[in-house]
Amino acid sequence: MNDKIKIITDSREPVEAQAPIIISASRSTDIPAFYAKWFINRLKAGYCVWYNPFNQQPMYVAFKNAKVVVFWSKNPKPLIPYLHELDERGIHYYFQFTLNDYYKEQFEPNVPSVEKRIETFKELSEKIGKEKLIWRFDPLVLTDKIGIEELLRKVENIGNQLNGHTEKIVFSFADIGNIYKKVENNLKRLNINYREFTPQTMNEFAIGLQELNKNWHFSLATCAEEINLEQYDIKHNRCIDGELMKQLFAEDKELVYYLNYGKFPEKSTLFEEEFDKIPLSSEKLKDKGQRKVCGCMISKDIGMYNTCSHFCTYCYANTSKETVIKNKKLHKENNESIIK
Repeated sequence: MNDKIKIITDSREPVEAQAPIIISASRSTDIPAFYAKWFINRLKAGYCVWYNPFNQQPMYVAFKNAKVVVFWSKNPKPLIPYLHELDERGIHYYFQFTLNDYYKEQFEPNVPSVEKRIETFKELSEKIGKEKLIWRFDPLVLTDKIGIEELLRKVENIGNQLNGHTEKIVFSFADIGNIYKKVENNLKRLNINYREFTPQTMNEFAIGLQELNKNWHFSLATCAEEINLEQYDIKHNRCIDGELMKQLFAEDKELVYYLNYGKFPEKSTLFEEEFDKIPLSSEKLKDKGQRKVCGCMISKDIGMYNTCSHFCTYCYANTSKETVIKNKKLHKENNESIIK
């Protein structure tokens, strides 16, 4: 579903590039916060370079067929002045905006204050529409000092201020010891006594969130969680969400066709005739590279591990703060890739 095309690099070298329809920017680093100008420069150049995290082999990613970019960020403010560049190219976008409140705990040492991030959220919502801005309180972290009641208080404070500026909240329960051993080690090194969620504490949080939502009327969803919380009106989320794209960008019939059938329509056929076909199930378009419980559709992520300078203590994408700093020293400035 991601075609291969030939491109010419900045150094005039012909190479083969993947040309995805949906681009994720990014699960691996905060492109809007730290690499907004890089992203726009590469968009203008028509491609970027992505390095495989397992073998460090480069892969070229072309923007020729790109229809949608899904941005993930804790501080998208640096990207806002550049959004017109996507608009002018007819590339759609929406944001997964993670807005947590671990300011007192310093779990996210390099993010702006909660107040400034709420201001950015409102600014972006007014600019692009609240339906294109999804609030994530992600992950929910339990410690010896943060219980369910305190988490709900934090969520309530932010939710009251975002009411009217988004339509959805997505959350996940930190599952550190079972999945992310390096995160567990980082937390222990920082003397953070985290606690794993249990079915009981998950349900306790869900009950509290459902009660808070009586004032907001948001859609509620979990990200990559096995537990079923539908009794609390909480669904399983798809962050790279084809159904959402169909709603947001319904006027783009070529995109809608792709989201239904996993390919673009033949040039010789009429859309009306083609739309009579039976759409593919969402499973057919599921991203097989993600975890089994992840509902995301296929996309190409263009971010790189060990390049995010938020330095969140629970982060799975950075090995350590020292590794990120070392990365920046080891690698020369390379405008094609996100490594700086």
